[in-house]
Amino acid sequence: MPPAPGYNLLGVTVHATNYAAAVETIVEAAKAKRAFSCSALAVHGVMTAAMHPPHSARLNTFDLITPDGQPVRWALNWLHGARLADRVYGPFLTHQLCYRAASEGLRLFFYGSDEATLASLARELRKEMPNLQIVGLRPSRFRRATEQEWLEDAEAIRRAQPDIVFCGLGCPRQEIWVYEMREYIRAPLIAVGAAFPFLARRLAMAPRVMQRLGFEWLFRLCREPLRLWRRYLLLNPLFVFGVLIQKFGKRYGKKDEKNVIVPAERWS
Repeated sequence: MPPAPGYNLLGVTVHATNYAAAVETIVEAAKAKRAFSCSALAVHGVMTAAMHPPHSARLNTFDLITPDGQPVRWALNWLHGARLADRVYGPFLTHQLCYRAASEGLRLFFYGSDEATLASLARELRKEMPNLQIVGLRPSRFRRATEQEWLEDAEAIRRAQPDIVFCGLGCPRQEIWVYEMREYIRAPLIAVGAAFPFLARRLAMAPRVMQRLGFEWLFRLCREPLRLWRRYLLLNPLFVFGVLIQKFGKRYGKKDEKNVIVPAERWS
């Protein structure tokens, strides 16, 4: 399948893709046993990169970045005429990849979150897809890993021989994990945000109408105000401001990223 076109959004290349194309691209890489890095990026992810050049440099090496949030999709359509009819949301992308994996016998590994969430996730997915092959569940340490711990994680994943690895550490830790782990794992590594607790039914999703209208952030803010207020009340307006600036004058280039030093952070 030809690669989806990538567009510059505040200095980050986001691909104008849809669920069917994204799933097909990832499955092709899985069957080819090819290292492949992917993230579903919402406003928080875009702004984290826009304000931190080393992280922007990481993301711009990814094979696929999907427009996870409606505002990201709207920005691509407005700035670049991408004509995207829908976003490609991490939890839904994960769910569709699981269905495809179950039908084609692909092996899955889930890294991140906590043991209870991972157990619930595996139970819910197997209830819906009895043929699903889950070959590994490894919880987060919720801190940086030592070099030895990092190598142990990589070896555990390699031993399980997964065809696709999902990472749910939260932004930007999961993208850092994918960026650094891909040299060890010859399989697609997919950063999927809050997909694990959503699909495990431990965290409620916003109603579909709020998702379509771009108000999922408000639903989540009301549910977790202490944890999320900075993300939404500060970064959302900055994103709108940045998109306006890009539309009417500023060029966000990536020409100097080859000189950006990207430190190893080893999030786990």
